[in-house]
Amino acid sequence: MKLKNVTLSAFLLLLAVAPLSVAAQSGESDLESIFNYVKISDDLSSSGQIPYDQMKDVADAGFDMVINLATVNEAGNALEGFLVAEQGVTYLNIPVSWPEPAMSDLELFFDIMKVSEGRKVYVHCAANMRASVFVYLYRTLVAGEEEALAREDMEKVWDPSGSAQWAALIESAQMQFASTK
Repeated sequence: MKLKNVTLSAFLLLLAVAPLSVAAQSGESDLESIFNYVKISDDLSSSGQIPYDQMKDVADAGFDMVINLATVNEAGNALEGFLVAEQGVTYLNIPVSWPEPAMSDLELFFDIMKVSEGRKVYVHCAANMRASVFVYLYRTLVAGEEEALAREDMEKVWDPSGSAQWAALIESAQMQFASTK
C-alpha cells in the first residue's frame, strides 16, 4: 500500500521514530467504564467515545497513541485532540463516514498501525463500531491474527453483517488484501 502524500509520509516517519510515552502503566481498570471498551491485547484497545474526564486514564494506562475514527462533532469530541495531547499522548483523527466508509480511510489506518508497531495504541470512535471493524480488519489482514478470535472481539460490540455499507467494506477489504498476499 503506497502513501499518496509526501507530507503524510514524513509525518508517519516521524511518528515511527518519535520517543515512546513514559506514562505509568496503571489505570487500565478505569478504562473499562468507557462505552464499549474492549481490551484486545496489552498494546491495543478500542472503545466508543472517551469522556473528557477519562483522557488522563488513557495516558495513565500507558497508551502512546489515540486514533479517533469518528467524524468531528463539536458537542462530543471537539476538545479531544487537545486533551489527549495535553497528556503527552499522540493523537490522530481519521474521520470515517458512517454511511460511506472508505477503503482509503482503512488503508490510512493500516499504514498508521504498521508504523506504530511497538507502541500502545487506543482506537475509538463514537460507539466502537467503526473502530472494532477497522481493528478486526487490521488484525486479520495485516497482523495475520486468527480470524475467529478477532471476530469474537469485534462481536463483543456488534455484528456488522447487518449493516450493508460495513459488510461491503469488510468484503472489499478481504478481497483486496487476499489478492495481495
